[in-house]
Amino acid sequence: MERPEYLETTVDKFVFRVMADRYYHESDTWAMDENGTVRVGGSDFLQKKNGDVAFVEPRATGTRVAQGEEFGQIETIKALVSLVSPVTGEIIEVNGELGARPELVDEDPYGEGWIVRIKAEDFARDRERLLEPGGYFVLMQEKIKEELGKKK
Repeated sequence: MERPEYLETTVDKFVFRVMADRYYHESDTWAMDENGTVRVGGSDFLQKKNGDVAFVEPRATGTRVAQGEEFGQIETIKALVSLVSPVTGEIIEVNGELGARPELVDEDPYGEGWIVRIKAEDFARDRERLLEPGGYFVLMQEKIKEELGKKK
C-alpha cells in the first residue's frame, strides 16, 4: 500500500505533518474535495499544539456554515478550540466515531479523525482563499517558532 504524501518537519520530539492532497485554512483546518462534498478536519499542528482531544463538538448536520466561520469546537486538556470552516456550505455528515473515540483526531487527523463533510456551495471559489500544502507548511513552521518563543 502506498503511503500518503506529507510535508514534514521535526521540532524537539514532535513530528508535524501537512498532507499534500488537500487545502488549508490559516486557522489550521483542512479541506479535501470529494466531488462536490468536502471532507473537513483539523491539521496535525492544531491537535499537537492544543493537546489530547477530550471532546469534539461539531455543529449538527443541516447547519449552514460560511468560510471562516466556526463549525464546531474541540475540547482538549489545554484549551477549548474553535474549528473554522475552510468552505461555505451545509454540513451533511458528522464523523460519528468521534463521540466515542475523540482521540482519533490526535491519532489520525488526516484520516479517521476527520470531523465533518460539507456540501460546498462553490469549492472553486473557496479554494482561492485557502492555502496550498506548501504555503500552509511555511505558515505552520512560523506558528511553531512562535509557540516555541512563548515557552522561553
